[in-house]
Amino acid sequence: MRALGIVLVLLLALLAWLQYRLWFGSGGEREVAALQAQVQRQARDNAGLRQRNDALAAEVQDLKSGEAAVEERARNELGMIKPGETFYRVVEPESAAAPPATPEREPAP
Repeated sequence: MRALGIVLVLLLALLAWLQYRLWFGSGGEREVAALQAQVQRQARDNAGLRQRNDALAAEVQDLKSGEAAVEERARNELGMIKPGETFYRVVEPESAAAPPATPEREPAP
């Protein structure tokens, strides 16, 4: 009977030790949850970067395939115009609601 009690205590100690390792030890439940969250964040980042890469690949393909995209970029980014065209720049007037800034003057002594 005494041997059975010792075996039972040893088994309970082993169970407690295994439970501790499962929940708090290396590779335990907390670490697994943290790694799963990290994997989900990385998957979202990868999806965003994949969309960006697809957009850039489409733009490269568009630039390689025709002159319309090259012409559009030259007009928008470099300000180029075709021969015989007239370039007009529209300048918006400054807002009348904001008074011009004047420096503060100190009173004369």
